[in-house]
Amino acid sequence: MSAGDVIAVLALVVSGYAAWTTSKFNQRQKSLIESQERLNALLLVKEEGEAAEEKKADLGATVIKLGSSNYRVKIWNKGKSPARNISIDFPDGNDLIIHSEVERKFPLEVLDRLQAVELIAAVHMGTKSKHTVRLTWSDDFREANEKTVYLTV
Repeated sequence: MSAGDVIAVLALVVSGYAAWTTSKFNQRQKSLIESQERLNALLLVKEEGEAAEEKKADLGATVIKLGSSNYRVKIWNKGKSPARNISIDFPDGNDLIIHSEVERKFPLEVLDRLQAVELIAAVHMGTKSKHTVRLTWSDDFREANEKTVYLTV
């Protein structure tokens, strides 16, 4: 075996090692790229969800007591977008809120973020303790939103 043969064998070994190292590096690089693609997809889903939340209004209602015998029903918007064309409905009947209050204030044109409207409630000995209220509204996310709230006195 001549010196040229030894150099050729060494060159072959170094070349094989370089090919093996390059193959391992490419596998790691491919794994990293796949992981980055999954993270980007998750980030995109999260951003789309946050963008949708920015367009939503979220209405709620509760009964509040003022003093010893004065009650109000407070309807508020805790969403990030204004609610429009708000209407209120009583699927099980209304013996809580004064009818003229509902007629005078609803349908409500706009209820901005963190804004509320109060309705005078008539609570007496014969008033049921649980009342069903359906709120419907439009916002930037959807035209027909609906939420059923159960008020308790």
